[in-house]
Amino acid sequence: MSQIVVLSGKGGTGKTSIVLGLATVMPSKILADCDVDAADLHLIAKPQAIFTQDFISGELARIEADECTQCLLCQSRCRFEAITMEPRILAEHCEGCGLCAFICPVGAIKMEPRHCGWLYESRTRFGAMVHAMLKPGAENSGRLVTTVRRRANELAVQEGCAHVLVDGSPGIGCPVIASLTGADLALLVAEPTVSALHDLRRVHELARHFRIPCLVLVNKADLSSDRLREIRDFCSECGLPLVGEIPYDPVFTKAQLAGQSVVEFDPRSQKPRFEAIWDLMRETLEKTALVHL
Repeated sequence: MSQIVVLSGKGGTGKTSIVLGLATVMPSKILADCDVDAADLHLIAKPQAIFTQDFISGELARIEADECTQCLLCQSRCRFEAITMEPRILAEHCEGCGLCAFICPVGAIKMEPRHCGWLYESRTRFGAMVHAMLKPGAENSGRLVTTVRRRANELAVQEGCAHVLVDGSPGIGCPVIASLTGADLALLVAEPTVSALHDLRRVHELARHFRIPCLVLVNKADLSSDRLREIRDFCSECGLPLVGEIPYDPVFTKAQLAGQSVVEFDPRSQKPRFEAIWDLMRETLEKTALVHL
């Protein structure tokens, strides 16, 4: 079983549209949406949840009003300004450090497990999908990403699927690292803009650090011939295979508005394109002996 993660150095490159196009042509796969801070794969995949699990991570302070003497020692010592003068805990500010509970002279503050979001296992027309929702302002998105990936891998084994296709987060932060670690292949999606090469370098350096084989796909490739040439040169210098250059096409937006993947919306022109991209990805997996056929 292979794990393929689709990443981009920043948001807005069309990464999720690429994931959905691949999901339409790839056989035997489990989808995993690891962009838990701003998940959007479900908007098109329209998953039907068959299992929901609370995501508990860290702790949140709670003041027992009946025991509190209102000395406000906790309020004066909280560096995160998470305690009001009443006193009352502001959940969105509380970091769960536990200092308030430690210094409270009457033991009126308790630390409780923090509910940060939900994990879902669902069915879609593309196959099974594991995804999550993080509460606004909730922390530990990297841990939630790891939970999503772990469950997707377990599901792939249970159902005998050959691949896990991961929609990763943009950037190079903690959620991306959690998406990438241990993957078999990374598809880096870039667009020819001013910051594109900088973003591509960063995410490639991250993948190289974890020794993950990388491929590059340029989306909206005809936006700038100069920037496209820079991306091509960078790929050549680094030995990064370029698996495709997709020109800007309004059909991507039309597909989103119709609630379909671009391959579903326009199979005549888009299916051969994404099948060709998938063939190159599969060949890379086979060459590196990282897929079990």
